[in-house]
Amino acid sequence: MKSDPSTSAAPLRGLGGPLRSSEPVPAAPAQSLAEVLLEEAADLLVVHLDFRAALDTCERACRSLACDGQAEDHAGTSSLEVKCALCVVGIQALAEMNRWQEALSWVLQYYQDPEKLPPKVLELCVLLYSKMQKPGIVLGVVSAWLRDSHNQSLPEYRALADLHLQRVLLPLGRWADAEELVVGSVALGAEQRQDALQAIRTARPQRKCRHPGSEEAQEPSLADSLSHKFLSLLMFLRRLWDATLSRVSSMPFKKTLLAAVILCLLVVKFDPASPSSLPFLCKLAQLFHRLREAAFAPLYRPPVQD
Repeated sequence: MKSDPSTSAAPLRGLGGPLRSSEPVPAAPAQSLAEVLLEEAADLLVVHLDFRAALDTCERACRSLACDGQAEDHAGTSSLEVKCALCVVGIQALAEMNRWQEALSWVLQYYQDPEKLPPKVLELCVLLYSKMQKPGIVLGVVSAWLRDSHNQSLPEYRALADLHLQRVLLPLGRWADAEELVVGSVALGAEQRQDALQAIRTARPQRKCRHPGSEEAQEPSLADSLSHKFLSLLMFLRRLWDATLSRVSSMPFKKTLLAAVILCLLVVKFDPASPSSLPFLCKLAQLFHRLREAAFAPLYRPPVQD
């Protein structure tokens, strides 16, 4: 049985015509393990929203790159790009799990030297920590990266320097470091240097107006304000108590006794017409009589008989 030549050649078409038997078939480049794990980690992060699994996959891929000592020699830039992409996915997974504090230390375990951090990874760390209002965590790492002479020749240097100035140095009030960065950086142009110095001059008085003192100085002022309010409340209660006492003391003696009897009747809740309450009423009448005699005794003196 003969095979159809058109059928046998069909799979080989689409590559510039049918191939001859003497021409080698070009093989597609095989993906490395790190690249396969990178695709898996991105799928877990974006599609399945399984952030824990995405982070674990990124760690496996980074370990595979570290174990394969020849990876960077053979693949070169491709391996570095894969490692950078793995760190980006890992940082996003940590942020989604509310573990953003671990992002910088997690990245530095795969890049031992801060100067070797990829610009994209460093930019993501600066944006993350500045958004969480903790720019001081990346201060030392970014400063070391910007001082490296090799990094100053990178095209991303200017953008990172401006980001470091706006998101880290100025919010922290590091005016001297900011001026040193702007003046000492040879990678910045004259126009960009003037804009940066103007931003420093503008931000310095604004920060002083918003924060006239340190947090330690603000805490005693808050305590003083609370104590002043508490003393004012005590003085108000004291005046209210004095006014009540003066009003009660100004009432006539009989009205005071009548009010006391009514209050006693309301509290004790007994029936005055009941026979069991007669002894109590007799004793109360005797008490009132004695009190009246004691109150008016100085005013009444019987005549002296000869």
